[in-house]
Amino acid sequence: MTEETGLRERKKQRTRQALSDTAVELFLKRGFDQVSVADVAAAVEVSKPTLFRYFPAKEDLALYRIADHQGEAARVVTGRPAGRSPLAALRTHFHERLDAHDPVTGLNDNATVRAFNDMLYTTPSLLARLIRYADRDEELLAEALAAAGGGDALTAGLAAAQIITVHQRLAQENWRKLAGGRRIADALPEAHRDADRAYDLLGAGLGTEYGR
Repeated sequence: MTEETGLRERKKQRTRQALSDTAVELFLKRGFDQVSVADVAAAVEVSKPTLFRYFPAKEDLALYRIADHQGEAARVVTGRPAGRSPLAALRTHFHERLDAHDPVTGLNDNATVRAFNDMLYTTPSLLARLIRYADRDEELLAEALAAAGGGDALTAGLAAAQIITVHQRLAQENWRKLAGGRRIADALPEAHRDADRAYDLLGAGLGTEYGR
């Protein structure tokens, strides 16, 4: 990569980040459905066609905030320590993310994060778009599981679909706990138990191929 190319890519990244940050700020202030793509473009002083070059859909402006988690499960499997099974590595990682109050687990009581999760889990179009993100996560995780030597492509794909769905359901359940007025200190032990129960169920069905 030349210096000019690198500079161009950094500029694109700054523009993409500015568009997403501004959009989320507007969404949280006014409501997702009350903010148009034109509103976001005007706030960042770019044209609508320019905005659509960065984000194909309005929902992508919001979901870019969690884009760095795309492929995380696959990276956990690929980078797991020698001798540790894929499911054991994923289970440990999820528990670590709970203890860190990672927003992606749904267990975070920062006001802005809570507002973002409230918007995400109560806006049908965002939930629908989230499914597309999950599809890509499944693809990447299936590739990692197949490379780990666990079964054929179909088996890896079915396993990945179950694991990603479990992560989503756990995150939604954790969000419901906080939305219902629970404090993190009270909800965290239950969230850990929920995660263990989920991974025990995964292990019962997938343990032969991917450990427990």
